Amino acid sequence: MSSPIERLLRHDRLIVIVALMVVTMAAGLFTLFGVGLPMSAFDMKAMPDDMDKLLIPALWTPTYFIIIFLMWWVMMIAMMIPGAAPTILLFTALDRRGGDGKFIFFKMILFLSGYLAVWGFFSFCATFLQWILEHHALASPVMMKVTGHYLGAGILLLAGLYQFTPLKRACLTHCRAPVRFLTERRRPGRRGAFLMGAEHGLFCLGCCWFLMVLLFFGGIMNLYWIAGLALFILFEKLVPHGHRIGYAGGLVLTIAGGYLLMS
Repeated sequence: MSSPIERLLRHDRLIVIVALMVVTMAAGLFTLFGVGLPMSAFDMKAMPDDMDKLLIPALWTPTYFIIIFLMWWVMMIAMMIPGAAPTILLFTALDRRGGDGKFIFFKMILFLSGYLAVWGFFSFCATFLQWILEHHALASPVMMKVTGHYLGAGILLLAGLYQFTPLKRACLTHCRAPVRFLTERRRPGRRGAFLMGAEHGLFCLGCCWFLMVLLFFGGIMNLYWIAGLALFILFEKLVPHGHRIGYAGGLVLTIAGGYLLMS
């Protein structure tokens, strides 16, 4: 027969899992249907690559900037929460067992908020970069991907090489085994929960930011690239020997980038 603490932990885990699933599904639907955008991801996927020449691009007004920022941020939420879910569950369990379980669900929300705030910062930077690229005619304002051959090849090549850097390796190691971080650098209270989430988000950002830049090559609203990158990140973080998957992906990207650069 299970103890009261074990029953509480199962109860907490169920609540957290359901909450994360709801947030991820809502973010995924928001991304798929392109809320606030002229076209959904389904519409963009069905369009020919040269169709953007016939359509009038949206003007970069402050309102449009906010819409694109929200598109990026919601997309990051949908892509990153599945890989971060084990860490969030572990944070909740350790918080309960450590005797600091008061307002545990609220503290989980704060931890998640700190994590997503980091990806909100990345989303702002990505939106600004998209505006710069479109302003200089280096990216399609409709298909939302770079148009320059060398620029696209450079993105693939640099993203592949980044997979082999010490920073990538250190951040991936943290994301694959966050137990030491959660136990040794645990901060009490609600403010501590937010800061721990933000710190974990920084590690995840260091691990995955260049993979997200690949969306500029494949298409920011390209369903295949979104799903493919999300699965790659999930496997890299969670499956046994996931770092080898990261190396294999880096090798493929490097070869593809080098081939495009020389072709």
